[in-house]
Amino acid sequence: MVALVITGLLVGIITGWVLQRGRYCMNTAFRDLIFINDFTLFKAYLVALVVSIIGANLLEDVGVIEELRRQAFFPLANIIGGYIFGLGIVLAGGCGSGIWYRVGEGLFAAWVAVLGFMIGIFTTRDGILKPVYNFLTSIHIWQTEQGLKLMTDAQLEETTLETQVPTLYNIIGVNKWIVIAAIVVIVIPILLKGKYQKPQKGYPWPVAGLLIGVVIVLAWFASEKWGGGARGVSYTGPTRELFNFILKGKEPTWSAMLVLGTPLGAALSAIGLKEFKLKAPGAEELLRVFVGGLIMGFGATVGGG
Repeated sequence: MVALVITGLLVGIITGWVLQRGRYCMNTAFRDLIFINDFTLFKAYLVALVVSIIGANLLEDVGVIEELRRQAFFPLANIIGGYIFGLGIVLAGGCGSGIWYRVGEGLFAAWVAVLGFMIGIFTTRDGILKPVYNFLTSIHIWQTEQGLKLMTDAQLEETTLETQVPTLYNIIGVNKWIVIAAIVVIVIPILLKGKYQKPQKGYPWPVAGLLIGVVIVLAWFASEKWGGGARGVSYTGPTRELFNFILKGKEPTWSAMLVLGTPLGAALSAIGLKEFKLKAPGAEELLRVFVGGLIMGFGATVGGG
């Protein structure tokens, strides 16, 4: 238990530090790409994606990780949940990791967004919206010897077909490293697009993306070794687990400690850059980010994280 808490907090602190120094947020990355044609943070996202895909699969192939937790495809849940999550992060001013690390910068709005996020998660998984969650996640698609099959929970229990989680490589029928190589080939031209501009503070996008990817791989390793199973960096389920620990006295999980460590690492980074400042916006913005957190919590839970 001691190793679980210490390593979870440590990886969380490193994660918060890197996120703050890299100014990294999924909301900002996609917003800037769409609205102002700025690829900076999107490039950091792509670098982190490629590094984490390669690193995590290498850990699995060499036996450091017993098995990556690949999720089944829930078409209704993933699509509807992902869309609603996107609405929520715009209102909340950040994604799950974004609002947590901004807590460490002293932003009261981030605290309020986290509160809404937590309530949205619990309401969806354990509260009044649980029937909606159960319905949307009761329909899934599996890879079988007969191809892709749409099944309900009941059909899955009754089937005699051998089922696998659908992935790009087993659908196409090729080695997974061929798909990974194709992803790298697609990403490289995007990374070379535009001129490089070094930020005045913090990490430039190549460094931020690389470090985030490395931290994600580190989290896969540490959660497998000390956390009871490989989970990597995640903020939806672990936020629920953290508040279960705080409010209900349940045993802490490795990922809950990572969430707790994230604002601590961000605070250390912000203090070092002299960017830490207690700041409270007006009531209108607080209401907006709270509602955004609620929506985000629902969407992230339904969408699968």
